[in-house]
Amino acid sequence: MADNRIFLYDSTLRDGQQTQGVDFSTADKVAISLELDQLGIDYVEGGWPGANPADDQFFGRLPALQQARFAAFGMTRRPGRVAAEDRGLTVLLDSDAPVICLVGKSWDFHVDIALRTTLEQNLEMISDSIKYCVDQGREAVFDAEHFFDGYKANPKFALQCLKTALDVGARWVVLCDTNGGTLPHEISEIVSAVAKKLPGSQLGIHCHNDTGNAVANSLAAVRAGVRQVQGTLNGLGERCGNANLISILPALMLRMGFETGVSEDNLKQLVSVSHMLDERLNRNSDRHAPYVGANAFAHKGGLHVSAVQKDPRSYEHIDPDVVGNERRILVSDQAGRANILVRLAELGVEVDPAAPEINELVTEIKQREHLGYAYDGASASFEMLARRALGQWQDHFELQSFRVTDERRSGANGELETLSEATMKVSVNGVIHMTVAEGNGPVNALDNALRKALLPAYPHLVDKQLVDYKVRILESSAGTAAVVRVMVESSDSQGRRWNTVGASGNVIEASYQALFDAVNYKLFLGGVDQAS
Repeated sequence: MADNRIFLYDSTLRDGQQTQGVDFSTADKVAISLELDQLGIDYVEGGWPGANPADDQFFGRLPALQQARFAAFGMTRRPGRVAAEDRGLTVLLDSDAPVICLVGKSWDFHVDIALRTTLEQNLEMISDSIKYCVDQGREAVFDAEHFFDGYKANPKFALQCLKTALDVGARWVVLCDTNGGTLPHEISEIVSAVAKKLPGSQLGIHCHNDTGNAVANSLAAVRAGVRQVQGTLNGLGERCGNANLISILPALMLRMGFETGVSEDNLKQLVSVSHMLDERLNRNSDRHAPYVGANAFAHKGGLHVSAVQKDPRSYEHIDPDVVGNERRILVSDQAGRANILVRLAELGVEVDPAAPEINELVTEIKQREHLGYAYDGASASFEMLARRALGQWQDHFELQSFRVTDERRSGANGELETLSEATMKVSVNGVIHMTVAEGNGPVNALDNALRKALLPAYPHLVDKQLVDYKVRILESSAGTAAVVRVMVESSDSQGRRWNTVGASGNVIEASYQALFDAVNYKLFLGGVDQAS
């Protein structure tokens, strides 16, 4: 085996499920397993057979993998038992998993307190359990629980636990930072000491993130000699999570020069794999996640953008394309001409770079953001603002007036009822359209009234939907008189999504501004002729 090869062991389906609010279905486990296999992960830990019905069901019908190997997780035999008669081990070996991962004690404190047995008996438990799995034709992995705490307390015994497992045929012995309290310099020192006594080609690392160092600790362990790294997708895990394989994998391949089972082409799947997990969990992806976040290669400051245009290496440690991500140029009060020109090019807006309107647009954006607007997350509002400044935009309608009322009353059955109603009057090509609409709250009523007023002139607005609405108070010290920023996300039946922004001391006015841009942009996307 080449010393440069690192084996990746994913424990998302077990460790990840210990995250608060995470409960994988069998269908989730199958889908995640197949994604990990396609990516090129070496080991997929499917769970703990016998621990719960969901894991039993999954191991009862494991999907076929092309490259990865399934591992079943369990623990060494109990004190006073024979391995062949230990129910926990029997259930593991009854599964079709070719790899068995057993966790055992390596901290003398836990042997005394948790197992209430002797150090010698603990070594026998490790030896009997690993040997039994190997004799059954399975690849055995020994996870040395709390290894680093154990090594600090009693290095001789901690090493004996590892050596005992290796002596009876364990393929890997894994050094676990179970409580996540070990720091990188300690990892380096201890792993280096272990690697001088045991072969690094059989050593692994398993880190938790309780000090925020799980990724750094894992990479430090690799540098010190281990050749298997355990972790989870997006760092899922109990408490503060486990080592994040999504960050570890590109660091190993792109920054440290190690080989893995993931090819260069498959590394481009990293963003989609990370987002796939978030979709399965029905949660938003972390925009600031290293390598895969939407903002991982986003540039906001004008000086940064100018430098990136000349040489991306100035502010990007890798080419975003190699992990399936892309460069984003944000527009904000930090922006200069370079930001604006790049964003306009991305939007397909034709403009002379020397046009005086560019400087005017930069000034206007800075002034508007000072008032509370934000365009780095509202690209549709930015495009409309830019096209107006460049003389490439006319609104599709003109607001004459609107009125919104809220009523709170007791219904016939005595239950509390609330009713929102909006009256809207707009002009399209000189023709006045007026309507009234109700809604689930004032903003929903306003949105319904606006679209209803415009439907006679623009029938295809019927498929526009408001899918997200966020309000942020910008001056908390001003209390209820504070300026608020409203961000609206809209969509249509063609799967398109766009974001718009409004800002005002009046939340209804700010909401209308965002809705006005959202409807105008929908008409623009539909190719409607500009209203005169």
